[in-house]
Order: sequence, then C-alpha cells, then structure tokens
Amino acid sequence: MATDDLQLRDASAVLAKAADENFPVAPFFLPRAWRNDLMAVYGYARLVDDIGDGDLAPGGADARHLGVAPEAADDRLVLLDAFEADLHRVFGAASGAPRHPLMRALVPTVRRCGLTPEPFLGLIEANRQDQLVARYETYDDLLAYCELSANPVGRLVLGITGTATPERIRRSDAVCTALQIVEHLQDVAEDLGRDRIYLPAEDMKRFHVREQDLAAPTAGASVRALVAYEAERARCLLNEGTPLVGSVHGRLKVLLAGFVAGGRAAVHAIAAAGYDVLPGPPKPAKPRLLREAGAVLRGEG
Repeated sequence: MATDDLQLRDASAVLAKAADENFPVAPFFLPRAWRNDLMAVYGYARLVDDIGDGDLAPGGADARHLGVAPEAADDRLVLLDAFEADLHRVFGAASGAPRHPLMRALVPTVRRCGLTPEPFLGLIEANRQDQLVARYETYDDLLAYCELSANPVGRLVLGITGTATPERIRRSDAVCTALQIVEHLQDVAEDLGRDRIYLPAEDMKRFHVREQDLAAPTAGASVRALVAYEAERARCLLNEGTPLVGSVHGRLKVLLAGFVAGGRAAVHAIAAAGYDVLPGPPKPAKPRLLREAGAVLRGEG
C-alpha cells in the first residue's frame, strides 16, 4: 500500500469516531466548505484527545507521522509536545510543512477562516493537564479545565462560520462546558479506569461519595444523588447557552440546535437510567434527540 494511502487510512480511523459523539459534527445539510472545515477541526480535536487518553491506533503510525522515536511512542507528554510542534507548522510559526495528515488537512481551514492558534493550543494544554491532574477539588477547578478542553471547540465553530461575537462566545462556552460535564457523567466508570475523576471532590464529600463507590457495578443512592446534582448543573448551563441558537439563522441555526439538543438528550438519558452511570454510558435515543432539536429550534424549554 502506498504511503499516501496509509496516511489517509490513519486519518480516516480518527475521523470515523465522529459518529459516536453526543452531537452532530458535520451534518449533511451544511455547505460543503463548512463540513470540510468542521471535519478538519474535529480531526485535530479527536487526535489530541486520543493522544491524551492513550487511545491511538496500535502500530505507532501517529507517532511516526509526528516524528516521535519508537522508544517514546507511548509517552503521552512527548507526543503532545510533538503535536504542538506540528501545530506551529500549520500556522507557519515553525519551518516546514505539517507532518501529520490531519494537521495538513487543517491548513486550508486555518487560512480560509482566519483561525488563530489559541483554541488549538487550549486543547493541547487540556490533554497535558490530564497527564498531571487526576482529581478536581472544586467545581470552579472543573470549569477552568473545561475552558481548555471544551470551550475552544465552540469558538472554532463560530470562527469557521464567521459568526463570532463576545455574546455568542459566552453562550457557546456555556453549551460546550455543559457538553463536557455530561460526557464526564456518562464516562465516570471509564475515567476511573484511567485513574481520573471529574466529579468535584467537594461535591463527593457533600454527597458522602467515596472513590471506591465509583468502582461498584451499579451506583448506590449517594452516587445517584451526586450524578443528579451535576446533571442539573449541566442542564442549567445548556439553558444559559441556548439563546445562541436564536442569534443565528439558516443552516447554522440547525447545527447549533443539534449541539444543544445532543446535550439535553444525553441529560435525559442519564435521568432515565436513574442516574446510574456506572454500568456504562447512558446514550440518548435518536427519537429523543430529534424531539429535543425541534424544541430548541422552536425556542421551547
């Protein structure tokens, strides 16, 4: 198989994960240019998360693309450093063309949309933080993490569509933080397996939840109460951000409604599971997602 074919296959394996997200990444109804740009940004965000989570495809292809020596291919901090160096190539701050195929795909998007490095760097820093910080003492600490790990994605969507304003960014940040919190609630057991807990320690104490309670096959009453509390916080953030949808028009409005609806449907799925997230991530059904999207577009709730 030719080198170019191998690189396309490597990139496609990352992009295929878009189907598993709680929200539509680049739906068919958007203009082709937007879809291409959104998928380019998604590929970047998904790859940096895969590096941070140790979920890269076996074989070390991503490390080779980034110029990381085989003996360091499992060192996430080394990989993140190499990834950041490749990002600088995207923006022309370092000599040479980007090495990773997903980074090369990002170049036209950055140039066409006039994107800046800051949101991309935030996503890298969030994944560095994941290697160094495994617990969050307060809700404010968690929000500061979401500022790096989630909010840049919404800001990039606004940048791609040319609709960024201070008020829209504020509303977008609320939606993105909510989506991140919901994902953390869905993945409590998976995150614990990585020795990470995104439930604030002060809240765990308040609800008398111990770390070992999160390792149980099913959640007890205290864990369920804690998850319900955090889910309500996410719901309130979604409500705070929902006016973003009404501030735009056309197909972008439908896209943003899909983001909000994905979060709302996921919160509903968590509630429908009795807030027992430990057996596995509660996932929203498609009919619920469509109902939520319709409600958001009608300005309901």
